[in-house]
Amino acid sequence: MLILALDTSSAAGSAAIVRDGTVLVEREGDGAKTHGERLPLELMAVLREAAVSLHDIDVFAVVTGPGSFTGLRVGIATMQGLALARGKRVAPVTTFEALAFPLGSDRDHPGSDVIGVWIDAHRREIFATLYTADGRTALEPPTSLTPEATLDVWMRTIETGAYVRFAGDGAIRYADIVRARMGERAILPATVPPLAGAAGLIAAADPDRAVAPHAIAPLYVRRSYVEIARDRAAADAKS
Repeated sequence: MLILALDTSSAAGSAAIVRDGTVLVEREGDGAKTHGERLPLELMAVLREAAVSLHDIDVFAVVTGPGSFTGLRVGIATMQGLALARGKRVAPVTTFEALAFPLGSDRDHPGSDVIGVWIDAHRREIFATLYTADGRTALEPPTSLTPEATLDVWMRTIETGAYVRFAGDGAIRYADIVRARMGERAILPATVPPLAGAAGLIAAADPDRAVAPHAIAPLYVRRSYVEIARDRAAADAKS
């Protein structure tokens, strides 16, 4: 199976080609340009590097969020258009899944009991989900809370003395808060890897998740600032 995968949840994002459970090519994007400026050229670049054609693609995979509101819309629309044109299906993969998947496959840290994904949501909040050690099963649903409130919720689920391996830019940004609360039981990341390759591997491992292009929808977790501001303005106008 040949999969073309795309992540536009962050400014840089990434694109990848996965064949039969192996990442052939993965390339990060130029975060100085918008996804609208770079797509679909970045997808064509990874196709050329992998020496395959768009006609060869069996399944498309796209990261559905949470992340950049505009980036997610552009990325999903791009993959929907390509899939519709080729009569193919699209596998949705959340940002949480793409970040947790590599950790669940990493046997270098057998001491970690669960995986915590923290994505910087700005406004001093994080998008967060807690997974089992294999990175496959969610123990806590996605939330948009402060780092402190997230840990308060998670401590009711995490067993006493358990180690938590963290992933995501939110874990990097708020590492001091995590260390202060959990000490050595927190295994924190130094960097955030590109996610398109992981999205493609997840799609390859779970073929049944692929759906018709129109069925793909972004996962926002929290409403956009524009929507909140619009509702506040409407409420002020009525008062």
